[in-house]
Amino acid sequence: MATSQAAPVDPHSMQDATPTLEENGTPQPEGEEFISETLYIQNLNEKVKIDVLKASLRGLFKSYGEVLDVVAHSNLRMRGQAFVSFPSPEIAQKAMKEVRGFPLYSKPMQITFARTRSDAVVKRLDATNLEQHTSKRAEQKRRTRYSNPLKQKFKAKRMAAEMDGAAAVPAARRPNVQMPDEYLPPNKILFLQNLPESVTKDQLMALFSQYPNLHEVRLIPTKKDIAFVEYMDEGSAGVAKDALHNYKLDGENKIKITFARK
Repeated sequence: MATSQAAPVDPHSMQDATPTLEENGTPQPEGEEFISETLYIQNLNEKVKIDVLKASLRGLFKSYGEVLDVVAHSNLRMRGQAFVSFPSPEIAQKAMKEVRGFPLYSKPMQITFARTRSDAVVKRLDATNLEQHTSKRAEQKRRTRYSNPLKQKFKAKRMAAEMDGAAAVPAARRPNVQMPDEYLPPNKILFLQNLPESVTKDQLMALFSQYPNLHEVRLIPTKKDIAFVEYMDEGSAGVAKDALHNYKLDGENKIKITFARK
């Protein structure tokens, strides 16, 4: 009697199952249970590392016969699932009956038959048609890329999560791009850099007082190579800036003068 569980996906293409066909291409009678060489396993412990999980499954099932392949992935869509392939459907059937419900890593395994042959099975039992098998699977994957119900489900969940996240988290603010000093807008305060560490307030007063409307000179005690010079208005500050920028106060190093940031 056919299982009531959801139809498994292909072990390699991960596409949804399609109705099983007999050799002549006609649908298999509903009353017959479909069996295959590959088991589709669900409800696996997602916290177990993939390489450990695959080794555990191989060790568990090898007592029933040769295990051709174990396929498991860590991506979101395939977490908690795996495929185990055997050389014959009879071996797979016996393994399924005896292992179904076994609590692997504290979670009872849900096992059904995979609806399509795995690459490992085709390579062993029908090697001449392996290329045709893989090409057909690739074409099926391409055709169902946007119509696959599983993919649509995960896409809808991802979009919902993104919308929830957008509603909960404010949009990222655009980072402030700092304008180079040379292009700052006019200011009545000038910013001086690259001053000799021996410079005094009197020296700067004498230098900048050559230009009208000087208001104040401020040195920075903890950083002697910079200072601020304030004028009464932006125009006066601009005149002094243009005249004294790159002036060699000590005869060697050029002082850099820009408008202070507002």
